[in-house]
Amino acid sequence: MSRGARRGARCLYSAALYLLSPLIWQRVWREQLPTHPRRERLGLIAPAPAGERRIWLHCASVGEVQAARPLIAALRERYPHHRLVVTTMTATGAERVAALAREPAATGCDRNVSHHFVPLDFPGAARRFLARLRPELALVFETELWPNLLAACARVGVPVAVVNGRLSPRAFRRYRRIRPLLAGALAQVAWLAAKSRPDAERFRALGMPAGRTTVVGSLKYDLAVSAEVLAASQQLCRVLGPRPVWIAGSTHPGEEALLLAAHARLRRHYPEALLILVPRHPQRFDAVAALCREHDLPLARRSQGEWPDARTAVYLGDTMGELLTLYGAADLAFVGGSLVPIGGHNLLEPAAMGVPVLSGPWLANFADVAETLREASALVEVADGEALSEMLRRLFDDEPERHRLAEAGQAVVAANRGALARTIEGLKALLPG
Repeated sequence: MSRGARRGARCLYSAALYLLSPLIWQRVWREQLPTHPRRERLGLIAPAPAGERRIWLHCASVGEVQAARPLIAALRERYPHHRLVVTTMTATGAERVAALAREPAATGCDRNVSHHFVPLDFPGAARRFLARLRPELALVFETELWPNLLAACARVGVPVAVVNGRLSPRAFRRYRRIRPLLAGALAQVAWLAAKSRPDAERFRALGMPAGRTTVVGSLKYDLAVSAEVLAASQQLCRVLGPRPVWIAGSTHPGEEALLLAAHARLRRHYPEALLILVPRHPQRFDAVAALCREHDLPLARRSQGEWPDARTAVYLGDTMGELLTLYGAADLAFVGGSLVPIGGHNLLEPAAMGVPVLSGPWLANFADVAETLREASALVEVADGEALSEMLRRLFDDEPERHRLAEAGQAVVAANRGALARTIEGLKALLPG
């Protein structure tokens, strides 16, 4: 495909953005924090101080920030004299970055992470953002390919790497319709660290040069569980006591009703059973609390300092950044976004915490991880809410099987680590230490 065709596709794309700008601005208006002026969406950030060296990492939202956590820690350790600027599209992602920035780095440089909202992908906003940010390296996490931002990087000579590169079959079918635009964006990518061979092949079909692609594996397997998280999980386990406890993490609209109905059926066999329910999006916490009350299930809310007692049926995990802690306090873990056609969420988080993993049938976002867990007999899949309640009852009846599933899941995580080291090694060519 010629350079002129790619440039023409980007011009049409930019024109469409300008035409749709009122709707786009309306969409991002609510994704805001008092500490971040809305002008950041137009690339109007504070200029980098003279002499400050910077690496830029872009993650879409809180899930990607959490998945990028091992990479963030490794970058802080390898490049202690660089400021790591993490951008997100959402306010929840920004809050998670702020929490990570408060964690001390291994090098002792505990103030070298900051956040901005990523600018909308208008040509002018992209150019202003890059002119003020002045990074030495740009890292895009998974599939955040914004054509004008990548073009702005190329214009000022900033190398771009896509890390943990992931392209689901559904996303590939969607992107294939705009292949000239994506081919132009991928032409600006100096290195693609693909999560799997099928992901690499899909990127290549969209125009990514094979010579700039390496299959490194999934960074999600390099999930680090801190001593603080383990201690917090153990403390919560002591508070909850010996009752049967299961968790449903990262749940979505339409899914919570199915999970609450499954929990009500489970409590016919285990009246003291407790569900820890963790919605994916914080703006839905109050609505999910109301839904629990509609199902007549006694509720305690973590955000309000309430602790479950013997009567409590549902413990609502309505806080940010504590999902690993809550997973570790349960006997069984259901990963949400999989009983409804969302595509699932990170199956490896409960596995890393040594908790048996259950899911629904919708796992397109984690198809490769799900297949690896299946091969190790470390994933329990159910078709619907009724099958989930039956499986929960069977597993609570079968302690040896719960232990086997937990050990198999942890073994999968341990056996597939290494993507982080391969990613850091590949980045050396773009930014030597």
